[in-house]
Amino acid sequence: MNEWGQEKLTMRLSFLARLWYYFRLGYATYLTFLLGYISTLITVYYLAVKNLPYLLDLFPHFETFSILATVVGVPLSIGIGWLHLKRSAAFSAEVDIGAEANPYMYKLYPGYMREVQYPLYLELLLQMKKLLATQSAIPPEEKARIQELETKLHTLIDGGFVGTPRRADMRRA
Repeated sequence: MNEWGQEKLTMRLSFLARLWYYFRLGYATYLTFLLGYISTLITVYYLAVKNLPYLLDLFPHFETFSILATVVGVPLSIGIGWLHLKRSAAFSAEVDIGAEANPYMYKLYPGYMREVQYPLYLELLLQMKKLLATQSAIPPEEKARIQELETKLHTLIDGGFVGTPRRADMRRA
């Protein structure tokens, strides 16, 4: 397969991967959530409430049960979600996993970061280095640190990685 064919295949796979992501996001976040919520209400009402006379006295109609379940369930779910984000070790583990999988933790986002922001940082570093050099005010250890930063900035601007991504496939990209 020639280079053009390989690029076309890569573009198609990337497009399919995007479609797959959009499908999973829409299905899991919206369709499954809505169906799961309705299914849970129906199941609980018709299998539990309908078979227990004292609950049937409280909720003679499905609509009453579903409104009360929603009025109680939404704030309860918000509280549980807040606890998950603010007080749970599970959320920080999720963020750690997301960071490990995110290639942009080790390289620049395309756009203004690569085109403007980091080239500006590099230019400021170069001008500061030049200014300090004219005053002979750079000790050798600081000169080495500045050179290392300059190299890293060039690498990032050119689309490379800085640091050591935990995933081996990210290091090759």
